[in-house]
Amino acid sequence: MARAVWLRDDYNGDDLRRIARTSGHGRQVRRLLSLSLIYDGSSRTDAAAHAGVGLQALRDWVVRFNADGPDGLIDAKSTGPYRRLSSEQRAALACVIEEGPTPYVDGVVRWRLGDLIAWLHRAFGVCLDETTLGRNLREMGYRKLSVRPRHHAQDAEAMEAFKKSSPTVWRKSDPASLPERP
Repeated sequence: MARAVWLRDDYNGDDLRRIARTSGHGRQVRRLLSLSLIYDGSSRTDAAAHAGVGLQALRDWVVRFNADGPDGLIDAKSTGPYRRLSSEQRAALACVIEEGPTPYVDGVVRWRLGDLIAWLHRAFGVCLDETTLGRNLREMGYRKLSVRPRHHAQDAEAMEAFKKSSPTVWRKSDPASLPERP
């Protein structure tokens, strides 16, 4: 049978119950009260049963308590998942987006998420979901925008000439531009 892990001797059962009363973390309170039973002389089996956990979980709490004190019994925030794209891959993706697709090479006239996913897989061997890539692009400062379609043979000079010959619209905010009333 394994030897029990010792509890630090700078606390006692009353100290742990006092800390539990002032704590705002429910799980920490449960752990502190369980450890206070051990300080008061109960067996570790009884303390584990009182907390509703097994002996291994109680042992883990004792190790955490010995290392960091009562604050060690608070659940730490998860660091979250790792980044799927490295900074070099994100920089390369930004360059590809800024340059835009070449229709005869890439087979598309504008980038869609599925096309960028395929490019990332070919270039780096990275498999991403559309949602994940969309989230990464938003973090990089890109937004899902669609431009108005424009005909390739559109004449810019004719458009400017049309704008200049259009009648002027009076604005309500500029009283000097309104005509005089009789």
